[in-house]
Amino acid sequence: MAAAARSFGPEPEAEPAKEARVVGSELVDTYTVYIIQVTDGSHEWTVKHRYSDFHDLHEKLVAEKKIDKSLLPPKKIIGKNSRSLVEKREKDLEVYLQTLLATFPDVAPRVLAHFLHFHFYEINGITAALAEELFEKGEQLLGAGEVFAIGPLQLYAVTEQLQQGKPTCASGDAKTDLGHILDFTCRLKYLKVSGTEGPFGTSNIQEQHLPFDLSIFKSLHQVEISHCDAKHIRGLVASKPTLATMSVCFSATSMKEVLVPEASEFDEWEPAGAALEGPVTAIIPTWQALTALDLSHNSISEIDESVKLIPKIEFLDLSHNGVLVVDNLQHLYNLVHLDLSYNKLSSLEGVHTKLGNIKTLNLAGNLLGSLHGLHKLYSLVNLDLSNNRIEQMEEVRSIGSLPCLEHVALLNNPLSIIPDYRTKVLAQFGERASEVCLDNTVTTEKELDTVEVLKAIQKAKEVKSKLSNTEKKVSEDSRLSAATCIRPSGSPPTVAPTSASLPQPILSNQGILGDE
Repeated sequence: MAAAARSFGPEPEAEPAKEARVVGSELVDTYTVYIIQVTDGSHEWTVKHRYSDFHDLHEKLVAEKKIDKSLLPPKKIIGKNSRSLVEKREKDLEVYLQTLLATFPDVAPRVLAHFLHFHFYEINGITAALAEELFEKGEQLLGAGEVFAIGPLQLYAVTEQLQQGKPTCASGDAKTDLGHILDFTCRLKYLKVSGTEGPFGTSNIQEQHLPFDLSIFKSLHQVEISHCDAKHIRGLVASKPTLATMSVCFSATSMKEVLVPEASEFDEWEPAGAALEGPVTAIIPTWQALTALDLSHNSISEIDESVKLIPKIEFLDLSHNGVLVVDNLQHLYNLVHLDLSYNKLSSLEGVHTKLGNIKTLNLAGNLLGSLHGLHKLYSLVNLDLSNNRIEQMEEVRSIGSLPCLEHVALLNNPLSIIPDYRTKVLAQFGERASEVCLDNTVTTEKELDTVEVLKAIQKAKEVKSKLSNTEKKVSEDSRLSAATCIRPSGSPPTVAPTSASLPQPILSNQGILGDE
């Protein structure tokens, strides 16, 4: 069963006693490996050791902590892998481990903590290992300006450790002082937090659901978060004044969870600096430094009003979500790159009113059959419409007149299987056909020649159509003129003036011969 996440709270909970049980063994080559299950509250994990590992541990504890030398079951040379001996050893080794944990209830000695993998799974062990790592390499990492990668379980451990209010160096080893972590995090600029899908390591810990606090990071310029639960992340707003690039993937169900985590505490809110209308219970500061935001591969279904809090955003990635409608983006005056690929968009009606200054637009992998709405995106340079439902070549005319468009992708649409697909698409761009790169392939001279032929044919058709329409109009005018010349029965005949351009009207027999 998955371990339950411990929630943030004002009162630290009493630490449950740790247990270590030998639950089995297995034969590997010529030696026996003992399977140890360690329990720390709701967290459990498995460690495997052969008897010689126990012996080495014991020797170190005898030397460092003066424990009873006879506590460990003795070695056996003959029949060491016999079933009866192994079963007895399992029980004796379990008693040995339980005795050690009872002897050191607060902080386990370093060698014992490593033997039981506390540095991977237990709060004190995790923070001690992290503190020691940063004591040794922290300054080097900060000086190199590298991205520092950390797991949700490590952040959870630091958060819990801070809440417990214990001494920052409970083990007495200065290298493991929590202060090394805090000094490093307050100066770090580039952070990456990556969780794991499923249980972590050999444990039952679902680290993607663990809560943690990022307020210890005061100077972040860039943060990447993946496979975490955005609802359980706190403190990221502490980086609002400095954070320029943020990526949150496989973690959120809405934009608000990321951009307005504190909004859940209020009924109504507005971004700082906005004109206030109606009842507002909170004024929330904007992400004033944020220019690039990646929210791809989440479960976001709408572009909600929280985008008001990112007024300086230039690059926005919402690909691989479930967005149905392009909305609220009119608030992003600086937005030039937008990725809405692989969502559920079926209409682009009025999209030009939301994306006035857009230069790169990725709409691949949606449900689009019509391109109406793109015809007024005059600053658009790059457009990806691949993997949609566009069938008619007439739809391409909606984008054919865009003056800045240079790169277009239409592959894997129904129209892409039309004979001479490329030249027919390029022909829609008229005189700019040579400037357009279709489907990442540069237009060839041969294609341009074909385009010229198609344009000539199209022009001839248009001229013919105009002539045909003119002839129809003339014919219609003739019929109208003839109708005005027909007199009722009994009226004197009237001779219509002849015209070089119109045929002489033919009067009915009744009108001509009526008096004979």
